[in-house]
Amino acid sequence: MPADQLDRDALLAPYDVDGALDEPDLRSVAALASHVCGVPYAVVNLISEHFQHQVAAVGITPAVCAREDAMCAVTIETPEPVEVPDARADPRFAANPFVTGRLGLVRFYAASQLRSPSGAVLGTLCVFDEATGELTDAQRHALDLLAGQAVAALELRRAYRALTATTRDLADARDELERSNSQLAAFAGQVSHDLRNPLAGVVGFLELLADHPAVDAGPAAGRHVSRALAAAGRMREMVDDLLAYARVGGTLRVGRVDLGELLREVLDDLPPGTLDAAQLDLGVLPPVRGDRTQLRAVLANVVANAVRYARPDRRLVLRVRARPAGDRWVVEIADNGRGVPPARREEAFALLRQVHEPGTVDGGSGIGLATCRRIVTAHGGTIALDDGLDGGTTVRITLPSA
Repeated sequence: MPADQLDRDALLAPYDVDGALDEPDLRSVAALASHVCGVPYAVVNLISEHFQHQVAAVGITPAVCAREDAMCAVTIETPEPVEVPDARADPRFAANPFVTGRLGLVRFYAASQLRSPSGAVLGTLCVFDEATGELTDAQRHALDLLAGQAVAALELRRAYRALTATTRDLADARDELERSNSQLAAFAGQVSHDLRNPLAGVVGFLELLADHPAVDAGPAAGRHVSRALAAAGRMREMVDDLLAYARVGGTLRVGRVDLGELLREVLDDLPPGTLDAAQLDLGVLPPVRGDRTQLRAVLANVVANAVRYARPDRRLVLRVRARPAGDRWVVEIADNGRGVPPARREEAFALLRQVHEPGTVDGGSGIGLATCRRIVTAHGGTIALDDGLDGGTTVRITLPSA
């Protein structure tokens, strides 16, 4: 776009120019331009909608002037390099206040455009003198090269400011996340405490009622009490799961974790007989870098889901494999259970979300996979679902290598 049609304030906004500057790197470029061209004055200018900002200068103090008074405001709209031996004889500059004596007595003037990586003209690198003169071909070429160096310095300044702002935003986000996690854990702990006490009372009274002779006399009443006890047990499990979910994301106690040993512990802790009929195909699992307690929770949830969602018409098969991937390990835990439809696999990681139709299976709380994702993400890894064995599910986890 032609320079006179650009929104110049928006163009210069990322460079954070408001008034005159005196950037050391740009001053060095101006000093080289002055020396190479053999003139006493050199200026790096950025031109906004209404002003010329001298961001570095040699021979004068950087200042700001109105754009209509700036000789370089003409230069940014000229496609070829500008060189004027005597500005009084050039109709573009003869009436300019920097030539007439109102603001200066410029005679010789030469400038190269400062073009951003996108090609937009930001301003100029100009050299001038109060005596007439001209540049050699070598000087002209050097001035153009130095204009490129001025742009590089401006881009470095812009990138540094952007990086500083991003770092500050990330630090603020980290602080907010830590505060939020702390509040979530405290809230969940309080809710857990407030729910456990009345829930324990409900369970206690239901157990007393189950042992009451009147219940023995009424089979329907017995069934109702059994269902109530089961519901209370599920509620207690949900409270425990919520508390575990809320606590994820705090400080990790990171160390070397043997996943093979951890998986054996998880399998040993299952209720007796859970896997008696199952076919286990456990490959060699590697050591990884992580928090042992939290990674144990991940494996426990995945194995529990494989058991919970096993198909009643077939023998449960559980296959575990691991393979290296750069500085990480990919762990795959596959089963031949009910599986998760591809369209709902990401949804399965949402908190309190059940992806199987109600009544088709005695599902969990809908918190386990959400907890797994929080834990794995806190370790800098990933977790996803894929096709399993014979229509089942594969849980794929990546974790940092030890």
